[in-house]
Amino acid sequence: MDIRALLVVLAHLVLLAIGTWLLIIDARTHRLPNRIVLPTLAAVLVAAATDAALTGSAAALLRALAGLLVLGGFFTLLRIVSRAGLGGGDVKLAALLGFVLAWHGWQELAIGAASAFVLAALYALVLLALRRADGETRIAFGPWMIMGAVIGIAAG
Repeated sequence: MDIRALLVVLAHLVLLAIGTWLLIIDARTHRLPNRIVLPTLAAVLVAAATDAALTGSAAALLRALAGLLVLGGFFTLLRIVSRAGLGGGDVKLAALLGFVLAWHGWQELAIGAASAFVLAALYALVLLALRRADGETRIAFGPWMIMGAVIGIAAG
């Protein structure tokens, strides 16, 4: 394994640890703290820019930036339309995950984003079927976004 591949694996392990931390926080509190999400976003921006400089190819970086705009923009629209359904933390996490997923590729972004909605919908349906939730029950979406991103990277 070359040094670049090792660094990519290490970066993903760090992201997995941060994602697990955010998943637990959001599931418990319905919050995705800026003090975690924003520095992580800055770190992945720097890491991808460094990778682009060292490899001499900016394709993955440019695709990642586009993914940040696409998924972050989509969640911004959802936040505007839903009024109180999605929080600002979800929008920022979407931008972060859009960047990471698109760095891998467009297929990973599509799979990761779609998986989040499918997983959340299945969870909500189970809660409804078990009568543990109704139409007013709030469900944290961050955990499903993180799990969807893991699926997107693994499946892509």
